[in-house]
Amino acid sequence: MAYLFTSESVSEGHPDKVADQISDALIDNFLAFDPESKVACETLVTTGQVILAGEVKSNTYLDVQKIARDTINKIGYTKSEYMFDGNSCGVFSAIHEQSEDINRGVDRESKEEQGAGDQGMMFGYASRETENFMPLALDLSHKILIELAELRRENKDITYLRPDSKSQVTIEYSDDNIPQRIDAIVVSTQHDDFASDDVMLAKIRKDIVDILIPRVKAQLPENIQILFNDDITYHINPTGKFVIGGPHGDTGLTGRKIIVDTYGGKGAHGGGAFSGKDPSKVDRSAAYATRHIAKNLVAAGICNEVLVQVSYAIGVVQPTSILVDTYGTCPFNMTDSEISERVKDIFDMRPASIESRLKLRQPMYSETAAYGHMGRQNEIVSKIFVQPHGESKTIDVELFTWEKLDYVDKVKIAFGL
Repeated sequence: MAYLFTSESVSEGHPDKVADQISDALIDNFLAFDPESKVACETLVTTGQVILAGEVKSNTYLDVQKIARDTINKIGYTKSEYMFDGNSCGVFSAIHEQSEDINRGVDRESKEEQGAGDQGMMFGYASRETENFMPLALDLSHKILIELAELRRENKDITYLRPDSKSQVTIEYSDDNIPQRIDAIVVSTQHDDFASDDVMLAKIRKDIVDILIPRVKAQLPENIQILFNDDITYHINPTGKFVIGGPHGDTGLTGRKIIVDTYGGKGAHGGGAFSGKDPSKVDRSAAYATRHIAKNLVAAGICNEVLVQVSYAIGVVQPTSILVDTYGTCPFNMTDSEISERVKDIFDMRPASIESRLKLRQPMYSETAAYGHMGRQNEIVSKIFVQPHGESKTIDVELFTWEKLDYVDKVKIAFGL
């Protein structure tokens, strides 16, 4: 019997994502001038206010207010009528030094013996459902909002868009877990005020269905395009009006969109957020490492779908467990426990090794803070960072290193393929 599965995404202008982007902008700036910085930074955004709090151990000094304001302006909150804009909002910082009780469990004389920055379990997932090995419903939800943001910035085909938006996609699957069609699409977008609510609703619905969705569809491979059909149920701004939005409409906090950040409800999530944490925090680094493992296992032909779990104890070097679940999709005679043992031999999951393998001490995190941390494009970009006294630094940064398929050959050799 067919079943439905749904995932959602939120835009860069969603208040929780505004908070994530500010926290990760701080991380990037600390790492740009001191790659060994230890940072755990939380952000709260509300009407006209930004509150920064957290712990830092670093040899550099930053103008955290300017970084927060620049991030907000880049997102698009630049008008006073939004009741939250980068030039006029208040920014309060309560950032202080990292606890020595935590730091002593992480730092070691030998970098390789660095302990985990916290306890917990982390998950990585991959499947053949899409070209980027991500769940389809989430991938489409992200793409809808990325294209909506492009339309907002173009300010040509649609001129009334504001930064805050959400999307949701429901896919119908067959019994053997193959996508059959798109059943429903939800798009809620903040907008300028209209003279008439009826005109507003009709205009927004027409623009989303006739402009946005075709632009998204045109980017997709043919096997995904055919899932779009005339029977899709569209829910466009279902509350009827969305003028009040962003941090004025809803307080935002770092780390409140962890399922959007990962796999949209497919696989599993250990519970730890990513944004605002330097890579010594395994909540972040090990989640990236398990995604790297999962993607390379599927790409190497070990399975069609896989969930990888790893767990740690704070201050302890080696993980307390590594588990691989292939959902019965391994095409040859090997159990999940046997695959897990091979994975332990191929991938060094000590925190320092993860940092080194995935180059995680780069200022690479601002780009992760909206539209998902997984399934993104691995590329090298040039970024400029400026300190309060005027010193600037240009750094070539490799983004989304955990998306590389650089271990496929090693996996094949280890499994005799």
